Amino acid sequence: MKTKRHNRRGGTTAIVITIVVIVTGAAMTTLVVRNGSSSGTEGGSEGTYIVQRGSFDITIPASGELAALDQIEIRNRLEVRAVITEIIEEGKTVKAGDMLIRFNDEEIRNKIKDAEDAQNNADSALIMAESNLEIRISSSESEQDKAELDVTLAELALESWKEGEVVSRRQQIKLELQTAQKDYDRLKERYDESVTLESQKFISRDELKQDEIAMIRAKARLEQAKLDKEIYDKYQYIEDQERKESDVKQAKDEQKRIKDRHEAELATLRAALASKQHQLESRQERLADLQKQLEYCTVTAPSGGLVVFATSLERYRWGNQETLKVGSELRRNQLAMILPDTSQMVAEVKVNESLTGLIKPGQHAILTSDAVSDVVLQGEVLSISVLAESPGWIDRNRRDYTVKIRLTDGNDLGLKPSMRCKAEIYVGRVEDTLFVPLQAVFHEGPTAYVYVPQGSGFAQRKVTVGESSELHVAVSSGLAEGDVVLLREPHPAEIVARLDKAEGPEGWQRAGNGEGPPNRASAEQDKPRPEGEVTHKPGEKRPPAKRPAPSGDRPSAEG
Repeated sequence: MKTKRHNRRGGTTAIVITIVVIVTGAAMTTLVVRNGSSSGTEGGSEGTYIVQRGSFDITIPASGELAALDQIEIRNRLEVRAVITEIIEEGKTVKAGDMLIRFNDEEIRNKIKDAEDAQNNADSALIMAESNLEIRISSSESEQDKAELDVTLAELALESWKEGEVVSRRQQIKLELQTAQKDYDRLKERYDESVTLESQKFISRDELKQDEIAMIRAKARLEQAKLDKEIYDKYQYIEDQERKESDVKQAKDEQKRIKDRHEAELATLRAALASKQHQLESRQERLADLQKQLEYCTVTAPSGGLVVFATSLERYRWGNQETLKVGSELRRNQLAMILPDTSQMVAEVKVNESLTGLIKPGQHAILTSDAVSDVVLQGEVLSISVLAESPGWIDRNRRDYTVKIRLTDGNDLGLKPSMRCKAEIYVGRVEDTLFVPLQAVFHEGPTAYVYVPQGSGFAQRKVTVGESSELHVAVSSGLAEGDVVLLREPHPAEIVARLDKAEGPEGWQRAGNGEGPPNRASAEQDKPRPEGEVTHKPGEKRPPAKRPAPSGDRPSAEG
């Protein structure tokens, strides 16, 4: 483990050194801008430039890497341990359907067998639940039909009692009462006659007693008939009515209880059936997922491309990484490889955020790759990233945007992703104008000026500048074609005339003899420098001067 840490630290250090070398080399490299005229140095002495009229392109230099316009990510989609048993060779070009990776599928096949058993059990349970529900529905219908019949019979019995038994009973009671009344009236009349006849000695006293007994009996039957009618009307009728109506109510209540009970039982059985159905669907989905997982054990190329292992990308970015091989185990959804389509390449270059406003999709660009440095490639701006990125510890205040440039030629040169490249993006062109090299123009606040030969030295001359490129800047006033300008800042002893800023930037005047208060540039050169600060002496190579601010509506490539 210690050895691995040491190697990783060494790899990281090598990357840091490489980045520093690249950044330093890029800072010291001057990108040539293609112009529509000659260099303008003809006829001028060393370190001077003869002002000419002509045209020049405004370009933005950038560097970055090549990438495929389209690429496919191959990830591990297995939910179980993914151990590689077979893998394609890295760097090979494949076509759609070619095998890329094969994983160990023993665990998944065992899970599929268990899932098939679980599905069969769930299927049987579903069939049983469906059968139970059908049987209960049938028995429920029979019981409800019987309960409905009981209600109908009870209602018929009530109606029959009201229309039949009650009428018949009342008629019978009425007949008995009438009969008893008439019998009593007859026997009483006979008794009264017998009393008269006995008093006249026409009948015996015994006959009279018999007639009296018959009358008493008839009266008792009459009282009994009256009592029967009263009892029936007050008690028996009400009792029978309550009983019959109660029979109807109980039959209806029983019918409702049966219905509610059956509905509850059927709801329970339907819920059980739905549960079994859900269990079966879950088992089917699980089995389908496992079968899909079995398919994932063999990864094939969805389209053609170049095989690049993800470990190679990580090794390129972070240092030592073990490559994919037979026996390697991948995490779920871990990137295994990419298949870039090298038939159409793009350059992904970094551009400072101050310049991104000049770049638009469709602009022309030229590119060179370190792999084929002798070939100039043509390209077209495809897109600009939405968000900026920081280069990290190199410059924490810098923000760069990624610009994608589609190569319009050179796709048959065998270019591969991650190859280093340089680009020049053409953002505009200045036509038929006076221009000077960028390092000939100096600034004091908002005022731009150049140094022109005068006598034995050089004099400051105010100029108005316009659009600029990485190498040239247009001059709209202050110079004429054929004028000579100095391409460096002269030593204070060489300056014979300065611009006087006593009256403000618009009222600068020549001092005439070069005497008077020095300008800011000379004052900065003459004052003592802190220890360790870099100074530029006459004749030394100095960094390019600050680019003049753009004038007019057209933006410059200032950055």
